[in-house]
Amino acid sequence: MVEVTKEQIQKIGDLLNDPKRPLKERFRALFTLRNIGGPLSIESIEKCFCDSSTLLKHELAYCLGQMQDKTANPVLVKVLENVNEEAMVRHEAAEALGAIGSPESLTILQKYSTDNAVEVAETCQLALERIKWLENQENGKLTQNPYHSVDPAPPTEAKSVDELKNTLLDESASLFDRYRAMFSLRNVGSKESVLALGEALDCGSALFRHEIAFVLGQMQDANAVPYLKKSLEKSEESAMVRHECAEALGAIATDECTEVLNKYLKDNAQVVKESCEIALDMCEYENSAEFQYANALSISAEK
Repeated sequence: MVEVTKEQIQKIGDLLNDPKRPLKERFRALFTLRNIGGPLSIESIEKCFCDSSTLLKHELAYCLGQMQDKTANPVLVKVLENVNEEAMVRHEAAEALGAIGSPESLTILQKYSTDNAVEVAETCQLALERIKWLENQENGKLTQNPYHSVDPAPPTEAKSVDELKNTLLDESASLFDRYRAMFSLRNVGSKESVLALGEALDCGSALFRHEIAFVLGQMQDANAVPYLKKSLEKSEESAMVRHECAEALGAIATDECTEVLNKYLKDNAQVVKESCEIALDMCEYENSAEFQYANALSISAEK
């Protein structure tokens, strides 16, 4: 990325923290700060955790984890410890701690691995497993991640799609092993792996299903649309899952995706409604000649 001045980072941070600006602009500002990195970016992101948008705060935590900067750990611990915060935000803070992978995070993750919010407890358990896995020098070579994301679990050693699918759908297997199969299927990237992942949107915990939707969004394969659409349309499904399905549809960005997302722009669940708004912005980007989605430099310069 081009060199960015302190003043430019401050302007992008101001845009992120301005509740009067459209949510889609604030999202672009957030992802620009993630790409820039450094203490000023982390400081601007931390300030935004007082915002009213659960979706935005959840994304703040996600970005801090992807930045892989240990100086963000205290920010994430504070969010995880706030039991008055939405579980969806606290879960993402725990996942981010696991993504950064600092051994010193083990204590706090262990403390909340039995949290009353199931999605928070399960995320802490996964984060503990990931950090311990990273510490084990005997772990073998893994399949390559073509998406360059920091995932909550490593892929498994190479296996067939059928073997991976069996593990993915096995309710008796550990969540960590099922996540590993999930990311392996994503890395395979075939139609068969997409269909296996789509089938998993009907099983497991809400946390598991939401990660399935996220992975399908990364793959950007139109074969996933019927599965994602079905889950988004389930009013009884967890908003955590439905929101991720909406964002995945935004990443796939077919005409059908746009039609479905417009339908749920006024959903009763605020986080789903906002996700559809962001997803439609992603659709617009995916179908444009714009080079980079996370570029708030031009937006902030207009202020």
